[in-house]
Amino acid sequence: MSEETVNEPTAEKDDARHAMKMAKKKTAREKIMATKTDEKGLVIVHTGKGKGKSTAGFGMIFRHIAHGMPSAVVQFIKGAMQTGERDLIEKHFGDLCQFYTLGEGFTWETQDRARDVAMAEKAWEKAKELIRDERNSMVLLDEINIALRYDYIDVAEVIRFLKEEKPPMTHVVLTGRNAKEDLIEFADLVTEMELIKHPFRAGIKAQKGVEF
Repeated sequence: MSEETVNEPTAEKDDARHAMKMAKKKTAREKIMATKTDEKGLVIVHTGKGKGKSTAGFGMIFRHIAHGMPSAVVQFIKGAMQTGERDLIEKHFGDLCQFYTLGEGFTWETQDRARDVAMAEKAWEKAKELIRDERNSMVLLDEINIALRYDYIDVAEVIRFLKEEKPPMTHVVLTGRNAKEDLIEFADLVTEMELIKHPFRAGIKAQKGVEF
């Protein structure tokens, strides 16, 4: 008798056990999913020291665009810096996604707190306008957490607005490291990007197609 013939029943038993295990998981999963029937506009926070916070936010915006759902973006910090996301949206999807870049760069570039505060407040006013517009299914507030961290905008005011004035089915995504604890507590979905390795530490600069 060959080794292949001897091992065949064992392989069949393994397959049967796997099928039974997956069937139980499927039944349990379906039971859980049957209880998840509500829908609501979510407050979503992407924070942490790791790369990918804005990338994740734009991934959701592009998902909205793919479904033909109107959305909007307000960039609080990045200023005049050219990004692939902004170029693609403005050139091809301007009818589905409004895009506003209202920051003047990172805080260490401007070195002018009063101007930073004024620009952050201007961006927040535009953000409120876009969020109030129920035609926008999602509004991405890119790097707003940095403006909140430096108290350019009052986090209590942001939470109050989202709680009292955000339309029930509008999703709002807030990105940037060092999200305020009050915002984390208020949000429906919070993801912290953990930094394990980054090429910047090895002397590699930000690169087109990866960072912007």
